[in-house]
Order: sequence, then C-alpha cells, then structure tokens
Amino acid sequence: MRLTDRTILITGGSAGIGLAFALKFLELGNKVIITGRRQAALDEVKTRYPNLHTIQSDIADHAQIAALAARVKAEFPRLDVLMNNAGVGMPKNLREPATNLAGMTAEIDVNVGGVIRMTSALIDILTAHKGTVINVSSVLAFAPVPALPIYSATKAAVHSYTQSLRFQLEDSGVEVIELMPPAVRTDMTSEFPEEISMITTDELVKLTFAALKAGKAEIRPGQSNQAAFMRRLAPNFINRQLWKASKELVPAGER
Repeated sequence: MRLTDRTILITGGSAGIGLAFALKFLELGNKVIITGRRQAALDEVKTRYPNLHTIQSDIADHAQIAALAARVKAEFPRLDVLMNNAGVGMPKNLREPATNLAGMTAEIDVNVGGVIRMTSALIDILTAHKGTVINVSSVLAFAPVPALPIYSATKAAVHSYTQSLRFQLEDSGVEVIELMPPAVRTDMTSEFPEEISMITTDELVKLTFAALKAGKAEIRPGQSNQAAFMRRLAPNFINRQLWKASKELVPAGER
C-alpha cells in the first residue's frame, strides 16, 4: 500500500485504534478525515490536532452514511482510502433471556452493517481512484472470546465479507486489506482481566505499518498470528483458554 499523498477516511477515529492510525497517516503527510458518533469527542480531537478533518456520523444509521458519503465526495473528491475501523463490543450472557432484544444485535449493526454500508456508499469514488479499503476485523475471527459472543461473531463476518470483497474487486484496481489485531489496550478493553495479554496502540500501528509497507493483504500483528495458528492446531485448547480468561466478563447471572 502506498502510504503517502493519500486522502483517507477512518471511521471511529476519535479515540483508540482509529485515532492512533489517523495520527500516523497524518504524520506521513496524508489528508485524513475521521468520523465518530459523538460531536463532543470529535471537537476535542480537532482542538488537539487541528490538521485532522472531522465529520460526525453514526455508521449504524444508513441515512447518516448516505449523507456522509455525499459530503465526502463533494468536499474530498480525491478520497482514495477507506479504513473501516469503528466498532463496539459488549459482554453478553447467553444463558438468560434478553430483556433488550434490540441490544442483542447492536454490535451487528455497527461492526458488520457499518462496514458493508460504508464500503458500498464509497465504492464508486474508491474505484475511480484505484484506492484502498482497510477493514479492521480481529484475531477473534479465528478464535472467539466466549464472553464476547456477538462481537466475536461480527469479526468473523467481517473477515468473510473482506475475502469476498477482495475477489469481487480484484480487476478494479482497488486494494483490499484486512487488519486483524490481537487485544489492544484501549478504553474498550479497560475492564479485561490481566490474564488477557494486550498490546498498545503504538505497538499495533508500528507492526501494521511494517506489514503495509511489505504489501501484505491480511495483517495479523503480534499474537494474532499465533492465535490463528493455534486455532488450527488445537482449536479446543485455545477456545477453552479464552473462555477461562474471559469468564468474569460475563454479566451477572448463571455462567
């Protein structure tokens, strides 16, 4: 992937992994647009990093995505990189009836629906510029954390979707990259038990950019590669270990 002189849109870019990548791309001289659901968070980031462009948008809302796409095409006509990063993850107790059925699929709306909608809404401008799509899935696509059953399932779905997208776009000039991070130390993982090994956003960015420079289409930084290998070699063992490490995350009730 070419890492300079690009116009890049990163969803979920106001914090965590998204912001870390936005700042690295900005450092390399690219024009970077970040989106997020909360205007206050975007305003704070804009104050700290005035060279970043910010647009409020909820990728779970198809109307907001359509509006975002129209605005981006008008204001940033050279857009040639889309990084689908935004995601939410919540522990779920599957042993008890859910009182909020809509909440049971909220992660699907964001993590899968958002990726599909964003890619579709911008595919014409990305194709016109022979651009790049970067989908952020997770090592959990290979080995789920049982305490995060819906989140893990969404990452498996993004992995499958990305493979299909790569095939369908192989003659278009659009590069399709999948980033599959291990657990990363962010606000979203702040309550993870110590048994779950995590890397920092700085480490993730460093490893990912090395892989991007090498031209890799599927990037498994840090322990992601080991976990993918162990899942093939000893699936029951790795799944059981992840269950033991994550059990305490399951909301109150029978586990």
